[in-house]
Amino acid sequence: MRKEAADRPFFVASAALFVVLVFLAFAQRYYLGWLFRSPHLSLFLQVHGAIMSGWVLMFIVQTGLVETGHVRMHRKLGTVGAGWAALVVTIGTMATLHASIRELRAHTDIAPLQVTITGLELVEMLLFAGFVASAVWLRRRGDYHKRLMLLTLVCMLPSVLPRLPLGLFQSLLSILLAVYVALMLCIAIDTLRHRRLHPAFAFGGATYVLVMQLAFFGMQTPAWHGFLTRLLS
Repeated sequence: MRKEAADRPFFVASAALFVVLVFLAFAQRYYLGWLFRSPHLSLFLQVHGAIMSGWVLMFIVQTGLVETGHVRMHRKLGTVGAGWAALVVTIGTMATLHASIRELRAHTDIAPLQVTITGLELVEMLLFAGFVASAVWLRRRGDYHKRLMLLTLVCMLPSVLPRLPLGLFQSLLSILLAVYVALMLCIAIDTLRHRRLHPAFAFGGATYVLVMQLAFFGMQTPAWHGFLTRLLS
C-alpha cells in the first residue's frame, strides 16, 4: 500500500501534463475555436474531438479518484472507461480513414503522406486497444494496471505533438523520436524511483517501440500505399 501511495504523484503529474499538452494542441482549432474564429468543424469531427477529450478527462478523473482514496468509485467508473475505450478506437479509426479518403479522392499533394499517417495511426489504435485490454485484465494488479493505462496516453501522443504551438514536431521521424523520448523518460523515472524496471513498462515499452518502428518503415512501402489507395479510392 505504501508503494502504491508513493506512486501517486508520478501518475497524477503525468496525467496532468498530458491534459495540458492536449489543451495546447487543440485549443485554437477545437476548445477555443470560437475565440480564434477557426473554421467550423464538421459534426463528425466535433464528435471525434468530444470522444477523445472524454477519454483524457476520464483518465485524469480516474487518477484523481485513486489519489484521494476513492478506489471503489474508480473501479465502478472503470467499467464505463472500458466501453469508452472502444469508442476511442472506433471513432479514431474512422477519422484516420476518412482523412485518407478525402485526400486520395481529391488527388492532393499530401495524399501519399496521409496514407502513411493512416497506417501509423491504425497501428497506434491497435496498441491502444491492447494496452487497455491488458489493463482491464490486470485490474486487480494495481501496479500493472496503472502503468498499462499510462501507456495508452503514449499511444495518443503522436496525434498531439504535431499540433502543438510553434510547430516543433512536423516530420514523422521527429514525432516518433519525441514519443520515444517521452516513453523512455517515464520508464526511467519509474525505474529510478523503485530501483527496478517494472515488467509492465518493460514489456509494454518494448512492444510499443518495436511495433511502431516496424510500422514506420512498413507504412512507407509501395505495397502499403497501393493496398490502401485501392481500398479507399
